[in-house]
Amino acid sequence: MKLKNLSDLAPILLALGLFWMAADQARAEPTADAKPDAQALFSQHCAACHGAQRLGGMGPALLPESLARLRKQDALKVIQKGRPATQMPGFGDQLKAEEIEALGALIYQPLSPAPQWSAAEILASRSFDAASKTWPSAPQWKADPMNLFVVVEGGDHHISLLDGDRFEVIHRFSSRFALHGGPKFTPDGRYVYFGSRDGWITKYDLWNLKIVAEVRAGLNMRNIAVSGDGKMVMAANYLPHTLALFDADLNPLKQFAATTLDGAQSSRVSAVYDAEPRCSFVVALKDIAEIWEISYDPKAEAIYDGLVHDYRSSEAIAKPGYLNIRRTKLAQPLDDFFFDPSYAYVLGAGRPAEDGQAKADLGQVVNLDIRRSIATLPIPGMPHLGSGITFDWQGRRVLASPNLKDGLVTVIDLQSWKKLKDIATPGPGFFMRSHAKSRYAWVDSMMSASAKDTLTIIDKQSLETVAQVKEPGKTLAHIEFTKDGRYALASVWEMDGAIIVLDASSFKEIKRLPMSKPVGKYNVWNKINREEGTSH
Repeated sequence: MKLKNLSDLAPILLALGLFWMAADQARAEPTADAKPDAQALFSQHCAACHGAQRLGGMGPALLPESLARLRKQDALKVIQKGRPATQMPGFGDQLKAEEIEALGALIYQPLSPAPQWSAAEILASRSFDAASKTWPSAPQWKADPMNLFVVVEGGDHHISLLDGDRFEVIHRFSSRFALHGGPKFTPDGRYVYFGSRDGWITKYDLWNLKIVAEVRAGLNMRNIAVSGDGKMVMAANYLPHTLALFDADLNPLKQFAATTLDGAQSSRVSAVYDAEPRCSFVVALKDIAEIWEISYDPKAEAIYDGLVHDYRSSEAIAKPGYLNIRRTKLAQPLDDFFFDPSYAYVLGAGRPAEDGQAKADLGQVVNLDIRRSIATLPIPGMPHLGSGITFDWQGRRVLASPNLKDGLVTVIDLQSWKKLKDIATPGPGFFMRSHAKSRYAWVDSMMSASAKDTLTIIDKQSLETVAQVKEPGKTLAHIEFTKDGRYALASVWEMDGAIIVLDASSFKEIKRLPMSKPVGKYNVWNKINREEGTSH
């Protein structure tokens, strides 16, 4: 085509311009079946509170490790409707259903490469109230500080402090997201330490009702332990694969890489507990078949990692026993464990393999002095030994453990390591509790769809079920006793839940206090005195 003048070009240029504008618009506007950009949505709506890398900030970390106990459908509801009594708003009026779905999928995706949390980052996260050194050294409220209950309300992430004599709330304050592993107390009962799923440790002054210090020990934390003298705190991390050690005011002291001796394999840390009579922390590893003991006794014996012909002649290079790892090799990793009353033995259990098949020697008895497994435990299913209890029965000391898979409580002789009895319950349970002054042990069936509303009460002498307490249609769990053992407190594990106070002899309800999913309650006296019927 031959153009006579520039005016003849105008219609062609206009047509081309309209064509490219339409093309640009088509590229800019997603088609009806285009998937939402989850990362862009996260950056716009979530990163300010939860961090650009989902590692947490004002809000909790949004990683699959941190959200393991939150079902995806529940997470979508939180995104849509928010969470009451927190700073989490609802986005249901801003985001489409498919955009909320895309955000839900994103936060359950693991980060690659896995994020790290260095000593410098731990130190930078620490906060401390210097004025705490001048706070009064006596309770600033009227109640027995030894009969105080610390109640963790998971529904809206708060802590309630409950007077165990009058059964009235003394104080209520907000907590970090998803506290886990139970709070730990100093020997005088003044301070309590909380550990959250996303790695925060909070030191709280129960007498002055104020936070003393906080630090982030890791990105996904399993639990914490406080040394018997109250001078150290240790955190067990899933992410990164470390143990983190702090002084009483949460100043970082040391990090331990959770690896084999040669560093070839690393592991999540399953649990850490204090073994006060041994002046040590005992540690289970999720992915390595070892149990560790880390002494906080400055006079601890030297550690020899290899075979030594005669340690007295110093023929091998030893590590100091103080704050170093003493390794015991096992047949398989332990997921959780329990101490016998002497603290010389660890009773531990693994978990079934990923294909669902039970591992051989699921339960193990480990002698911490000779550093080897000496027996297996005849416990079927998935014993929850960390929630077991001990008591005297017919002149011998026994262990009773609930089971996460089967509806039973298994009773083990702590001398022969043989099973004495399986006691049937309505369904799998998580917690078992008693008290030295109570004839009865209580166990829930909260892992059962049909019997989660039932507490089973067992006579510790006859080893028979004598009664049940029910809360129809609800989840009834986690008993804790008052200091004197006269009353048992149970949790109704719903958002509109409650603490139910029960007479520990007649099993009758005495009082009910509304609570927001009270996932656990912890009596100061029972904890610091290592009462035989409660977890340590």
